[in-house]
Amino acid sequence: MNKNCNFYALLFFLAPIGFACAQDRTVGPEIITPKSQNYTVETVIDGMEIPWGMVFLPDGSLLVTEKKGELIHLKEGKKTKVEGLPKVTVQGQGGLMDIILHPDYEKNGWLYLSYASSEGEGEGANTAIARAKLENNRLTGLQVLYKASPNSTRGQHFGSRMVFDDEGYLYFSIGDRGDNENNPQDISRDGGKVYRIHDDGTIPKDNPFVNKSNAKTAIFSYGHRNPQGMILHPDSREVWVHEHGPRGGDEINIVKKAANYGWPVITYGINYNGTEITDQRSKPGMEQPLYYWLPSIAPSGFAVLSGDVYPEWKGDLLIGSLKFSYLEKLTLKNNKVVKREKLMDGVGRVRNVIIGPDGLIYAGLDGQGIVRLVPKK
Repeated sequence: MNKNCNFYALLFFLAPIGFACAQDRTVGPEIITPKSQNYTVETVIDGMEIPWGMVFLPDGSLLVTEKKGELIHLKEGKKTKVEGLPKVTVQGQGGLMDIILHPDYEKNGWLYLSYASSEGEGEGANTAIARAKLENNRLTGLQVLYKASPNSTRGQHFGSRMVFDDEGYLYFSIGDRGDNENNPQDISRDGGKVYRIHDDGTIPKDNPFVNKSNAKTAIFSYGHRNPQGMILHPDSREVWVHEHGPRGGDEINIVKKAANYGWPVITYGINYNGTEITDQRSKPGMEQPLYYWLPSIAPSGFAVLSGDVYPEWKGDLLIGSLKFSYLEKLTLKNNKVVKREKLMDGVGRVRNVIIGPDGLIYAGLDGQGIVRLVPKK
């Protein structure tokens, strides 16, 4: 154990058992790399920088966002840049981020984008959510549905994943924007939240804070740090997120109405310089994560295997690791992680993961492009 850990062991020996130095302890099952790989990794698109979001269109073609502000349409092996994007501000971790389709896309043609925007109050940028239609590789009818405010010159924690639930509500995340002292616990401020809106940007009347004075009425839950993974679980139909912790304490959370997820009042992580953030690991009225990582893996992208292409993995969670350059597969039993495995170990920083219409796993890799995992027959 290193000197830092000796110090924290003394400092926190009366604290809840959940605390540990992030660099010296793994919580839960140890991650393993299977000895035999029953799949091959195939390149779908190469030559990309940071493929942040991706979604398949009904015709089988693929849309991929580049963080630098480009939207790429891959169709029949040809890459085309889509025109007509909103003005994207590339600032630190922010840029052009997620992309998803409306559940009734084939009828209404709406696609949804999250991106960093300099529009509005203050210098810098903040996260925006917009929708548009794709016509001949050009976005038309662009509508900005939500713009976080005020802008900030900080480069951290824009979020921003999106998902629709079964009732047609759009959920999206915005990170704490590097201001954990003010944003996550204050419902009158954007940042450190999961939001819920109608598909046209209007606020649902049963959102939890619509009648609270000065509240941001789109907020659905708060006390988040920086969710960069969001799914609608295929079995429970709940919205799940994972989010970056500080040094240690990345989390998986099930999103609940009006729930407080504690950041930064409670956390299993510490500051990057080794100092404590808080000695609180739990507190009444604050949610505990379904799972947390020590050490941090820097999770990005989130998917669940629900088809029959990988029968032995059905129901497992997939999470990209930016820090350790692999795709993590988690096996759950009664909502408890019982097994961790590395897929594509060392392949590169995994920015995103989705399940394609063919049931295959598609992953976006920083500095490379899009790959897919094809089972060996």
